[in-house]
Amino acid sequence: MLAVEERPGAEAARKNLSVCVVDDESDQVDLTTARLQKAGFHTVGTTNAEDALQSVKTGACRVVVADVKMPGMDGLAFLERILKCDPGMFVVLVTGYYSVDAAIEAIKHGAYDFLCKPVDYTRLMKALDDLAENFTQRSQIRDLEDKLLDNLLFHGIVGRSPAMLEVFDLTKKIARHYTNALITGPTGSGKELIARALHQMSPVAKERFAVCNCSALVDTLLESQLFGHVRGSFTGATETRPGLFEYANGGTVFLDEIGETSLHMQAKLLRVIQNREIQRVGSPEVRKVDLRLIAATNRDLRAEVLAGRFREDLFYRLSSIEIRVPGLSERPEDIPILVQHFLKKYSEAYGKPIQGLTRRAQILLLQHDWPGNVRELENVIASAAITTVADFIDIGDFPEHLQNPHRGSAASDESWRPLPLEEIRRVHIQRVLDMCKGNRVRTAQVLGIGRTSLYRFLKRPANGKSAVSAA
Repeated sequence: MLAVEERPGAEAARKNLSVCVVDDESDQVDLTTARLQKAGFHTVGTTNAEDALQSVKTGACRVVVADVKMPGMDGLAFLERILKCDPGMFVVLVTGYYSVDAAIEAIKHGAYDFLCKPVDYTRLMKALDDLAENFTQRSQIRDLEDKLLDNLLFHGIVGRSPAMLEVFDLTKKIARHYTNALITGPTGSGKELIARALHQMSPVAKERFAVCNCSALVDTLLESQLFGHVRGSFTGATETRPGLFEYANGGTVFLDEIGETSLHMQAKLLRVIQNREIQRVGSPEVRKVDLRLIAATNRDLRAEVLAGRFREDLFYRLSSIEIRVPGLSERPEDIPILVQHFLKKYSEAYGKPIQGLTRRAQILLLQHDWPGNVRELENVIASAAITTVADFIDIGDFPEHLQNPHRGSAASDESWRPLPLEEIRRVHIQRVLDMCKGNRVRTAQVLGIGRTSLYRFLKRPANGKSAVSAA
């Protein structure tokens, strides 16, 4: 057995974590129990699933290591009963028939980890040490107020709301397994950061992480960017170049705004996922690639599938694992620590000893809807850190639209009259376009739609004129 490198303070942390080992083979129970006890974990073992459930009900353990195949009760049914007794219980399932699909299914049902037999005790110890460390940190959190922000950082992502803690937990679970994933959520919510965290915690963390914004390129350029091209395959192709899929072979490719791709491009992406092969533009040669594909979108892809704008087979290939990142309006309790995080970042960047925000500035930030989510909040704090001349940022340091959120609303209100829904949508888009001073990219972000959708609407005729006048 390989030696497990102990972390500082691991011995004390292990004493606080009680483990129950369940397996129908008594020899396996004795072996695992003995090794965990020797490592310092308080461990009990049993061959009876009902005895283990009783330990869960009485609070005698915080972690259960269970065999998937047991007489009278399979592992998933056992997992469901445990979580029904105690939703906070951590369950590690062990099987002699490991597969990625089985691991994903177990994690979806609430398992903490999924290991194969013979048990990799180095990996098991690491998973238990992670849990032990988690428990220790929770018990000390009240004594570490000054270090709260550092403890809440998750690979550069800040959050302490229940919604974000769930996102972090799911991300940690699936990162161990080299599979595709779909990240959904509104624009500016931090989908790319979650994708990077998935890569950094994956088995291929040392390999390349390539990013492609699918909405920024037309189909021909996007195909060349992803698949590469050979010299002379199109005008301007003066040399042969590999695409991102070859560049990141062995690592991860992140496709942002995949909902903006055409059906033609979706068919090519499906082939990459299914066959793990690509063809450079203008080349008949088929090249094998081995990579993890992470896609992100702010669209409802299920609705896009029903509308015929997104391939159903590609959607189901991507969404076997789906992480939904909530918008900032869904987690307002994260705003104060996000502000603290960005203040620290930009006060150091600009060399200013900014102490914080005035109380009225804090209230204003909490009252704002944040249609641009975390990205908008970061931009507000960054600009305020530049303009402020005091130790505390005040309302006057914020952008005008934030200082006067209702300015001009009374003057622009019209007497109510019934309007077609299409007309209401046209008026609303025009108002947002005016607010953004004609910036169509910003307008699309505020409206929560893709730029392609906005451009398409702007070109639509309305009473013989363009749907919305270009500002």
